[in-house]
Amino acid sequence: MAPHPAAARLRAPGPAAPHEPDLRHHGDAEVRGADAGLTDLAVNVRTGTPPAWLKARIAASLDGLAAYPDGRAARRAVAARHGLPMERVLLTSGAAEAFVLLARALPARQPVVVHPQFTEPEAALRDAGHEVGRVLLDARDGFRLDPAAVPEDADLVVVGNPTNPTSVLHPAEALASLARPGRTLVVDEAFMDAVPGERAALAGRTDLPGLVVLRSLTKTWGLAGLRIGYVLAAADTVAALERAQPLWPVSSPALAAAEACCTPRALAEAAAAAEEIAVDRNHLLARLGEFGQIRTAGPAAGPFVLIRLPDADRVRAALRNRGFAVRRGDTFPGLGPDWLRLAVRDRATTDRFVTALGEVLG
Repeated sequence: MAPHPAAARLRAPGPAAPHEPDLRHHGDAEVRGADAGLTDLAVNVRTGTPPAWLKARIAASLDGLAAYPDGRAARRAVAARHGLPMERVLLTSGAAEAFVLLARALPARQPVVVHPQFTEPEAALRDAGHEVGRVLLDARDGFRLDPAAVPEDADLVVVGNPTNPTSVLHPAEALASLARPGRTLVVDEAFMDAVPGERAALAGRTDLPGLVVLRSLTKTWGLAGLRIGYVLAAADTVAALERAQPLWPVSSPALAAAEACCTPRALAEAAAAAEEIAVDRNHLLARLGEFGQIRTAGPAAGPFVLIRLPDADRVRAALRNRGFAVRRGDTFPGLGPDWLRLAVRDRATTDRFVTALGEVLG
Protein backbone atom coordinates (compact mmCIF):
# COMPACT_ATOMS: atom_id res chain seq x y z
CA MET A 1 0.00 0.00 0.00
CA ALA A 2 1.54 3.30 -1.05
CA PRO A 3 1.76 5.98 1.66
CA HIS A 4 -0.40 9.06 1.42
CA PRO A 5 1.64 11.98 0.08
CA ALA A 6 0.29 14.45 2.66
CA ALA A 7 -0.15 12.16 5.65
CA ALA A 8 2.23 10.44 8.02
CA ARG A 9 1.81 6.66 8.20
CA LEU A 10 1.17 4.58 11.32
CA ARG A 11 1.18 0.80 11.43
CA ALA A 12 -1.58 -0.99 13.30
CA PRO A 13 -2.49 -2.87 15.38
CA GLY A 14 -0.23 -2.75 18.42
CA PRO A 15 0.80 -0.19 21.02
CA ALA A 16 2.12 3.18 20.03
CA ALA A 17 5.85 3.50 19.61
CA PRO A 18 7.68 5.16 22.54
CA HIS A 19 7.94 8.46 20.68
CA GLU A 20 4.27 8.43 19.71
CA PRO A 21 1.67 10.47 21.63
CA ASP A 22 -0.41 8.54 24.14
CA LEU A 23 -3.70 8.41 22.24
CA ARG A 24 -5.53 6.97 25.25
CA HIS A 25 -4.73 9.86 27.60
CA HIS A 26 -7.72 12.13 28.25
CA GLY A 27 -8.37 15.14 30.44
CA ASP A 28 -10.18 13.20 33.16
CA ALA A 29 -6.83 11.63 34.12
CA GLU A 30 -5.87 15.03 35.56
CA VAL A 31 -8.68 15.05 38.14
CA ARG A 32 -8.98 11.48 39.38
CA GLY A 33 -8.66 10.15 42.90
CA ALA A 34 -6.73 12.46 45.18
CA ASP A 35 -6.74 15.12 42.45
CA ALA A 36 -10.54 15.32 42.29
CA GLY A 37 -10.49 18.42 44.48
CA LEU A 38 -8.49 20.48 41.99
CA THR A 39 -10.23 23.28 40.13
CA ASP A 40 -10.86 21.51 36.85
CA LEU A 41 -9.71 23.26 33.68
CA ALA A 42 -8.71 19.92 32.13
CA VAL A 43 -12.14 18.48 31.24
CA ASN A 44 -14.41 20.24 28.77
CA VAL A 45 -17.70 19.51 30.55
CA ARG A 46 -19.77 22.59 31.39
CA THR A 47 -19.75 23.33 35.11
CA GLY A 48 -22.97 23.46 37.13
CA THR A 49 -24.51 20.63 35.11
CA PRO A 50 -26.67 18.65 34.78
CA PRO A 51 -29.40 21.16 35.61
CA ALA A 52 -32.03 20.22 38.19
CA TRP A 53 -34.81 19.70 35.61
CA LEU A 54 -32.63 17.24 33.68
CA LYS A 55 -31.70 15.36 36.85
CA ALA A 56 -35.40 15.04 37.61
CA ARG A 57 -36.11 13.59 34.15
CA ILE A 58 -33.30 11.08 34.54
CA ALA A 59 -34.39 10.15 38.06
CA ALA A 60 -37.96 9.56 36.88
CA SER A 61 -36.68 7.01 34.37
CA LEU A 62 -35.36 4.82 37.19
CA ASP A 63 -38.88 3.49 37.83
CA GLY A 64 -38.65 1.70 34.49
CA LEU A 65 -35.32 -0.04 34.98
CA ALA A 66 -36.94 -3.47 35.11
CA ALA A 67 -37.81 -3.15 31.41
CA TYR A 68 -35.29 -3.36 28.58
CA PRO A 69 -34.41 0.05 27.09
CA ASP A 70 -36.63 1.27 24.25
CA GLY A 71 -34.85 3.94 22.25
CA ARG A 72 -37.63 4.83 19.81
CA ALA A 73 -38.85 7.97 21.56
CA ALA A 74 -35.32 9.33 22.03
CA ARG A 75 -34.45 8.50 18.44
CA ARG A 76 -37.56 10.34 17.22
CA ALA A 77 -36.63 13.34 19.38
CA VAL A 78 -33.10 13.52 17.99
CA ALA A 79 -34.39 13.11 14.44
CA ALA A 80 -36.93 15.91 14.91
CA ARG A 81 -34.29 18.15 16.47
CA HIS A 82 -32.23 17.93 13.25
CA GLY A 83 -35.14 17.63 10.79
CA LEU A 84 -34.23 14.09 9.76
CA PRO A 85 -36.07 10.79 9.45
CA MET A 86 -35.50 8.30 12.26
CA GLU A 87 -33.57 5.90 10.06
CA ARG A 88 -30.76 8.48 9.79
CA VAL A 89 -30.21 8.51 13.57
CA LEU A 90 -28.28 6.08 15.77
CA LEU A 91 -28.05 6.56 19.53
CA THR A 92 -24.73 5.59 21.09
CA SER A 93 -23.11 5.23 24.48
CA GLY A 94 -21.42 8.60 24.17
CA ALA A 95 -19.90 9.83 20.92
CA ALA A 96 -16.79 7.77 21.72
CA GLU A 97 -18.69 4.54 21.03
CA ALA A 98 -19.42 5.79 17.54
CA PHE A 99 -15.72 5.90 16.69
CA VAL A 100 -15.39 2.24 17.63
CA LEU A 101 -18.44 1.31 15.55
CA LEU A 102 -17.13 3.22 12.54
CA ALA A 103 -13.73 1.54 12.80
CA ARG A 104 -15.25 -1.94 13.05
CA ALA A 105 -18.26 -1.74 10.77
CA LEU A 106 -17.21 0.35 7.77
CA PRO A 107 -14.71 -0.81 5.17
CA ALA A 108 -11.77 1.58 4.88
CA ARG A 109 -8.59 1.02 2.90
CA GLN A 110 -7.10 4.49 3.29
CA PRO A 111 -8.41 6.10 6.52
CA VAL A 112 -7.08 9.53 7.43
CA VAL A 113 -7.46 11.52 10.65
CA VAL A 114 -6.95 15.28 10.65
CA HIS A 115 -4.82 16.29 13.66
CA PRO A 116 -4.47 17.80 16.18
CA GLN A 117 -7.87 16.54 17.31
CA PHE A 118 -9.56 14.17 19.74
CA THR A 119 -7.39 11.06 19.68
CA GLU A 120 -10.04 8.37 20.15
CA PRO A 121 -10.93 8.08 16.43
CA GLU A 122 -7.37 7.14 15.52
CA ALA A 123 -7.04 4.83 18.51
CA ALA A 124 -10.25 3.02 17.53
CA LEU A 125 -9.12 2.64 13.92
CA ARG A 126 -5.76 1.27 14.96
CA ASP A 127 -7.36 -1.15 17.42
CA ALA A 128 -9.52 -2.42 14.56
CA GLY A 129 -6.41 -3.19 12.52
CA HIS A 130 -6.36 -0.20 10.20
CA GLU A 131 -3.26 1.59 9.04
CA VAL A 132 -4.05 5.24 9.69
CA GLY A 133 -2.83 8.27 7.80
CA ARG A 134 -2.44 11.64 9.51
CA VAL A 135 -2.95 15.10 8.12
CA LEU A 136 -1.20 17.43 10.54
CA LEU A 137 -2.46 21.00 10.62
CA ASP A 138 0.07 23.76 11.25
CA ALA A 139 0.09 26.16 14.18
CA ARG A 140 1.53 28.82 11.87
CA ASP A 141 -1.73 28.70 9.91
CA GLY A 142 -3.84 28.76 13.05
CA PHE A 143 -4.55 25.01 12.66
CA ARG A 144 -6.91 25.82 9.81
CA LEU A 145 -7.85 23.06 7.41
CA ASP A 146 -6.83 23.24 3.78
CA PRO A 147 -9.04 20.63 2.07
CA ALA A 148 -6.28 20.08 -0.49
CA ALA A 149 -4.09 18.60 2.26
CA VAL A 150 -6.41 15.59 2.52
CA PRO A 151 -5.19 12.85 0.16
CA GLU A 152 -7.53 12.28 -2.75
CA ASP A 153 -7.50 8.51 -2.23
CA ALA A 154 -8.58 8.72 1.43
CA ASP A 155 -11.82 6.76 1.68
CA LEU A 156 -12.49 7.64 5.34
CA VAL A 157 -11.68 11.10 6.70
CA VAL A 158 -12.18 12.13 10.34
CA VAL A 159 -12.14 15.78 11.41
CA GLY A 160 -13.46 17.64 14.45
CA ASN A 161 -15.47 20.85 14.29
CA PRO A 162 -14.93 22.82 16.43
CA THR A 163 -11.76 20.86 16.90
CA ASN A 164 -10.60 19.57 20.25
CA PRO A 165 -8.00 20.72 21.38
CA THR A 166 -7.38 23.68 19.05
CA SER A 167 -10.88 25.21 19.42
CA VAL A 168 -10.76 26.09 15.71
CA LEU A 169 -14.09 26.16 13.86
CA HIS A 170 -13.63 25.12 10.25
CA PRO A 171 -16.02 26.67 7.71
CA ALA A 172 -18.87 24.38 6.72
CA GLU A 173 -18.05 24.82 3.06
CA ALA A 174 -14.44 23.67 3.60
CA LEU A 175 -15.62 20.46 5.26
CA ALA A 176 -18.40 19.93 2.73
CA SER A 177 -15.81 20.07 -0.06
CA LEU A 178 -14.23 16.91 1.37
CA ALA A 179 -17.37 14.85 0.70
CA ARG A 180 -17.47 12.68 -2.41
CA PRO A 181 -18.84 9.33 -3.58
CA GLY A 182 -16.80 6.43 -2.23
CA ARG A 183 -15.58 8.35 0.82
CA THR A 184 -16.95 8.42 4.36
CA LEU A 185 -16.54 11.89 5.84
CA VAL A 186 -16.81 11.79 9.64
CA VAL A 187 -17.28 15.20 11.28
CA ASP A 188 -17.10 15.17 15.07
CA GLU A 189 -19.44 17.95 16.24
CA ALA A 190 -19.26 17.03 19.94
CA PHE A 191 -18.82 20.70 20.86
CA MET A 192 -20.95 22.32 18.16
CA ASP A 193 -23.80 23.05 20.57
CA ALA A 194 -21.37 25.26 22.51
CA VAL A 195 -20.93 27.48 19.42
CA PRO A 196 -23.48 30.33 19.23
CA GLY A 197 -25.94 29.58 16.45
CA GLU A 198 -24.13 26.32 15.70
CA ARG A 199 -22.65 28.09 12.70
CA ALA A 200 -20.63 25.77 10.47
CA ALA A 201 -22.68 22.73 11.55
CA LEU A 202 -23.26 19.94 9.04
CA ALA A 203 -25.75 18.07 11.23
CA GLY A 204 -29.00 17.76 9.32
CA ARG A 205 -27.36 17.89 5.88
CA THR A 206 -28.50 15.10 3.56
CA ASP A 207 -26.97 16.38 0.32
CA LEU A 208 -23.36 15.35 1.02
CA PRO A 209 -22.41 11.80 0.02
CA GLY A 210 -20.86 9.70 2.77
CA LEU A 211 -21.38 12.30 5.50
CA VAL A 212 -21.41 11.03 9.08
CA VAL A 213 -21.91 13.59 11.86
CA LEU A 214 -21.31 12.71 15.51
CA ARG A 215 -22.86 14.60 18.39
CA SER A 216 -22.40 14.33 22.15
CA LEU A 217 -24.79 15.33 24.92
CA THR A 218 -22.21 14.85 27.65
CA LYS A 219 -20.35 18.17 27.36
CA THR A 220 -23.05 20.83 27.47
CA TRP A 221 -25.32 18.87 29.80
CA GLY A 222 -22.79 17.38 32.23
CA LEU A 223 -23.59 13.76 31.37
CA ALA A 224 -20.10 12.31 30.93
CA GLY A 225 -20.90 9.63 33.51
CA LEU A 226 -24.16 8.69 31.83
CA ARG A 227 -22.71 8.26 28.30
CA ILE A 228 -25.06 9.47 25.58
CA GLY A 229 -24.39 10.64 22.04
CA TYR A 230 -25.62 9.95 18.53
CA VAL A 231 -24.72 9.48 14.88
CA LEU A 232 -26.41 11.24 11.95
CA ALA A 233 -25.82 9.49 8.62
CA ALA A 234 -27.45 7.84 5.63
CA ALA A 235 -29.81 5.03 6.53
CA ASP A 236 -27.54 2.27 5.17
CA THR A 237 -24.60 3.59 7.20
CA VAL A 238 -26.74 3.78 10.34
CA ALA A 239 -27.89 0.20 9.74
CA ALA A 240 -24.31 -1.02 9.36
CA LEU A 241 -23.25 0.68 12.59
CA GLU A 242 -26.31 -0.62 14.43
CA ARG A 243 -25.43 -4.19 13.45
CA ALA A 244 -22.04 -3.71 15.11
CA GLN A 245 -23.59 -2.53 18.39
CA PRO A 246 -24.36 -4.88 21.26
CA LEU A 247 -28.01 -5.28 22.20
CA TRP A 248 -29.48 -2.41 24.23
CA PRO A 249 -26.30 -0.29 24.11
CA VAL A 250 -27.90 2.84 25.60
CA SER A 251 -29.46 2.68 29.07
CA SER A 252 -32.97 3.87 29.87
CA PRO A 253 -31.70 6.85 31.91
CA ALA A 254 -29.46 7.89 29.01
CA LEU A 255 -32.40 7.59 26.59
CA ALA A 256 -34.51 9.77 28.88
CA ALA A 257 -31.71 12.35 28.89
CA ALA A 258 -31.44 12.32 25.10
CA GLU A 259 -35.15 12.92 24.70
CA ALA A 260 -35.12 15.69 27.30
CA CYS A 261 -32.12 17.47 25.76
CA CYS A 262 -33.92 17.79 22.42
CA THR A 263 -36.93 19.72 23.74
CA PRO A 264 -37.38 23.41 22.83
CA ARG A 265 -36.64 24.32 26.45
CA ALA A 266 -33.35 22.44 26.40
CA LEU A 267 -32.30 23.84 23.04
CA ALA A 268 -32.99 27.38 24.26
CA GLU A 269 -30.95 26.72 27.40
CA ALA A 270 -28.05 25.32 25.36
CA ALA A 271 -28.14 28.34 23.06
CA ALA A 272 -28.01 30.70 26.05
CA ALA A 273 -25.13 28.69 27.54
CA ALA A 274 -23.22 28.97 24.25
CA GLU A 275 -23.53 32.76 24.35
CA GLU A 276 -22.34 32.81 27.97
CA ILE A 277 -19.39 30.56 27.12
CA ALA A 278 -18.37 32.97 24.35
CA VAL A 279 -18.31 35.86 26.82
CA ASP A 280 -16.36 33.84 29.38
CA ARG A 281 -13.92 32.68 26.70
CA ASN A 282 -13.25 36.26 25.64
CA HIS A 283 -12.50 37.12 29.26
CA LEU A 284 -10.07 34.20 29.51
CA LEU A 285 -8.34 35.21 26.28
CA ALA A 286 -8.04 38.81 27.44
CA ARG A 287 -6.47 37.74 30.73
CA LEU A 288 -4.07 35.36 28.96
CA GLY A 289 -3.07 38.27 26.75
CA GLU A 290 -1.49 39.88 29.81
CA PHE A 291 1.37 37.39 29.54
CA GLY A 292 3.79 38.12 26.72
CA GLN A 293 5.17 34.58 26.66
CA ILE A 294 1.77 32.92 26.02
CA ARG A 295 0.56 32.29 22.48
CA THR A 296 -3.08 31.33 21.94
CA ALA A 297 -4.25 29.15 19.06
CA GLY A 298 -7.30 30.16 17.18
CA PRO A 299 -9.39 32.16 16.92
CA ALA A 300 -11.05 29.95 19.50
CA ALA A 301 -14.69 28.97 19.01
CA GLY A 302 -15.20 26.13 21.51
CA PRO A 303 -15.52 25.96 25.30
CA PHE A 304 -11.73 25.64 25.64
CA VAL A 305 -8.58 27.35 24.40
CA LEU A 306 -5.18 26.00 23.40
CA ILE A 307 -2.11 27.89 24.52
CA ARG A 308 1.62 27.57 23.86
CA LEU A 309 4.24 28.65 26.34
CA PRO A 310 7.80 27.73 27.22
CA ASP A 311 8.33 24.99 29.79
CA ALA A 312 4.62 24.13 29.81
CA ASP A 313 5.18 20.82 31.61
CA ARG A 314 6.73 22.60 34.58
CA VAL A 315 3.95 25.20 34.50
CA ARG A 316 1.29 22.48 34.55
CA ALA A 317 2.89 20.81 37.58
CA ALA A 318 3.24 24.11 39.40
CA LEU A 319 -0.42 24.96 38.72
CA ARG A 320 -1.45 21.65 40.27
CA ASN A 321 0.42 22.67 43.42
CA ARG A 322 -1.73 25.81 43.41
CA GLY A 323 -4.97 23.87 43.00
CA PHE A 324 -5.58 23.96 39.21
CA ALA A 325 -5.67 21.06 36.75
CA VAL A 326 -5.05 21.83 33.06
CA ARG A 327 -4.80 19.49 30.08
CA ARG A 328 -1.36 18.59 28.73
CA GLY A 329 -0.98 18.95 24.98
CA ASP A 330 1.76 16.47 24.16
CA THR A 331 -0.67 13.53 23.82
CA PHE A 332 -2.22 15.11 20.71
CA PRO A 333 -0.46 14.34 17.40
CA GLY A 334 0.85 17.55 15.93
CA LEU A 335 1.40 19.24 19.29
CA GLY A 336 4.20 18.85 21.82
CA PRO A 337 5.18 19.49 25.44
CA ASP A 338 4.86 23.27 25.10
CA TRP A 339 1.08 23.18 24.63
CA LEU A 340 -1.73 23.23 27.21
CA ARG A 341 -5.51 23.18 26.85
CA LEU A 342 -7.67 25.23 29.20
CA ALA A 343 -11.41 24.73 29.66
CA VAL A 344 -13.45 27.94 29.69
CA ARG A 345 -14.90 28.64 33.13
CA ASP A 346 -16.74 31.56 34.73
CA ARG A 347 -14.87 34.83 35.06
CA ALA A 348 -14.25 34.50 38.80
CA THR A 349 -12.58 31.10 38.28
CA THR A 350 -10.56 32.51 35.39
CA ASP A 351 -9.33 35.38 37.54
CA ARG A 352 -8.23 32.99 40.27
CA PHE A 353 -6.47 30.86 37.69
CA VAL A 354 -4.69 33.83 36.12
CA THR A 355 -3.45 34.88 39.56
CA ALA A 356 -1.96 31.41 40.05
CA LEU A 357 -0.54 31.43 36.55
CA GLY A 358 1.11 34.78 37.18
CA GLU A 359 2.77 33.38 40.29
CA VAL A 360 4.08 30.39 38.31
CA LEU A 361 5.38 32.52 35.45
CA GLY A 362 6.93 34.98 37.83
